[in-house]
Amino acid sequence: MAAASLLHPRVRQPDAARIHERLVRGRRVGEIVPLATLTHELDGGARWREVGDWETVTADLLRLVQDRACDAVSLRLPDIARVLVCAGPHSQVRTVGPGGGQQSVYGPADRVEVLVEVGRHLARVEAGCPLWPGGGLLSPVC
Repeated sequence: MAAASLLHPRVRQPDAARIHERLVRGRRVGEIVPLATLTHELDGGARWREVGDWETVTADLLRLVQDRACDAVSLRLPDIARVLVCAGPHSQVRTVGPGGGQQSVYGPADRVEVLVEVGRHLARVEAGCPLWPGGGLLSPVC
């Protein structure tokens, strides 16, 4: 979904506006930033309380999507890609094949590849028009 959806009045405020500010600060417009990246930036989540109640904000955003009050795209990522996106930007993910066989390790470079592919997918989706963040948005935090 568009980052500006965090400024929707039906999303817990001012928490969502503070998360939005944190999300866009120092980033390119349209850059994909998984929640795990923000968690990493906030000392592994220890400082989320300083920013906002991300769990309530996330639940509110899901309700917006269900009510079609903003646009969202389901990425339908394969399992390992989803784990990489949900892991922090410097994390490693280890998998073991069936029967304790083949081991694989995925790291930051693999996560970047997933995010690049997600970016390509979103570019195709948004080719007609960008994702709509919803109406009546609040002003961003400066």
